[in-house]
Amino acid sequence: MTADELARRLEEGTVQLLDVRSHEEYTGQAGYPCDPRQGHIPGAAHVEWEELFAVPGRPLDRETMRALLRERGADPDKEIVCYCHSGNRSQMAVVALRGAGFQRVHNFEGSWHEWSRREAG
Repeated sequence: MTADELARRLEEGTVQLLDVRSHEEYTGQAGYPCDPRQGHIPGAAHVEWEELFAVPGRPLDRETMRALLRERGADPDKEIVCYCHSGNRSQMAVVALRGAGFQRVHNFEGSWHEWSRREAG
């Protein structure tokens, strides 16, 4: 999924965006100096990727995952697009979500590294 497609889908309200970076990255308190700005994509719910696993290598069960997503403001019934800084942690989140039975899950490979280069908003 490209940044332009993601922006269009967010505007249409057809996807749930899930930021799986650290709390500090999500809030803009920390980040990478290669990015022109810090923060998160508007409308993104936040769950650190490790929280999607019961133990390393084993995703949460489906109902626990649904409850976590709802608790963090995400709609688990929508198509989910995960992102991090460069697409690596978000790919692990995709693995966890699919392992818990969620099929409509994607990785925004450009992640924050690409999005931070767009105009704010």
